Amino acid sequence: MESINVLDVVALVEDVGPEGLRRGEVGTVVEKWEGGVLEVEFSDDSGKAYAFAALRPEQMMKLHFRKEEAA
Repeated sequence: MESINVLDVVALVEDVGPEGLRRGEVGTVVEKWEGGVLEVEFSDDSGKAYAFAALRPEQMMKLHFRKEEAA
């Protein structure tokens, strides 16, 4: 499994019931806790945080972005 670090963008691979988050939602890792737990912030399109969740790495996948090249 690829390492996930602070400021990585991640997507949920499963629903997170207590927080009301659904598979596929995208967030940013904001803290790394003992035991491998990661604090993830979920924000709306304007950048306002609507949820925080303490998650295990296996509950998310790291997203990769490529800069688009001009044609």
